[in-house]
Amino acid sequence: MSTVQEEFDRIALVSPDGATHNDHYHNFLLRHLPPTCSNSLDVGCGTGSFARRLAERSKHVLALDLSAEMIRIARDRSEKFPNIDFQLADVMDMHFDVGSFDCIATIATLHHLPFEEVVLKMKGALKPGGVMLILDLFEPSGIADSLSNLVALPVSAALRLKHHGRLLPRREERAAWNAHAMHDSYPTIEEVQSICERILPGAKIRKHLLWRYSIVWNKPISGH
Repeated sequence: MSTVQEEFDRIALVSPDGATHNDHYHNFLLRHLPPTCSNSLDVGCGTGSFARRLAERSKHVLALDLSAEMIRIARDRSEKFPNIDFQLADVMDMHFDVGSFDCIATIATLHHLPFEEVVLKMKGALKPGGVMLILDLFEPSGIADSLSNLVALPVSAALRLKHHGRLLPRREERAAWNAHAMHDSYPTIEEVQSICERILPGAKIRKHLLWRYSIVWNKPISGH
């Protein structure tokens, strides 16, 4: 995890525009929030873009990240959101009381963590009736994913041009992300589905165009 921390400290300094591919799916995730949100948790908050969206719908948001630079930038950009508590922390070292949160979200973070272990931890911290929102990357497999990749490339470039005025990231940004990618590994959708069948029964799993998948899971009122 120290390597991941160092890599994201570097990424935070050279990638001020944020993660366009993740931000593209914020509205999709927010559609699944419960009507009333007292407490929300954002695991791997980065520069805080989704935490700020959550803060508009929640009374309080706890936002965690391993990178000191990410947390520094997140705090600087969130002065208008006093209901966000940004903490420099590893979620695996955190203790949460059972049923603490109405919403637990994690974006592009699970592939850095022991998937099943952290999902079980989040499941226990979620209130009955609450929702778990996961957006992450998967390992493509098969012809359908290869075709999807061909479509995703021009869409990715168009989104970057629309939001940041360029077709490609800056050279130093690309270098930082490429160095990070050398240590990354992603689950297949089949692996994600297998785990969810065992520990998140009824979870809605969906592939998305920009190399992402989502999991939306509503915890039953019974707590099972």
